Amino acid sequence: QVYFVESGGGLVQPGGSLRLSCAVSGSIFSIYNMGWYRQAPGEQRELVATITIGGSTVYADSVKGRFTVSRDNAKNMVYLQMNSLKPEDTAVYYCNVASGGYAYWGQGTQVTVSS
Repeated sequence: QVYFVESGGGLVQPGGSLRLSCAVSGSIFSIYNMGWYRQAPGEQRELVATITIGGSTVYADSVKGRFTVSRDNAKNMVYLQMNSLKPEDTAVYYCNVASGGYAYWGQGTQVTVSS
């Protein structure tokens, strides 16, 4: 079993900031990739940002320069610092980890950007 604890979502005004956190525990070792995906109503789930165990990152073009992904390997945690938020960033954000050829998903946390 793999367990996720996601936090940090909420309601924020355009231009504001939020920081998402995801703690992973359970029967999982040597997590290679950690990251965040999001899904807006009526849309497909899309990649936001990922980070490898070595620190290499990938970002969606829509968030480059505004979002920063980071991780703490010792604690099996991944973070997403989101700045200059826009209404189009509104979505459920899902933590994702990849280990041993498998992908695991958190339960999601809602981020709403609205005035």
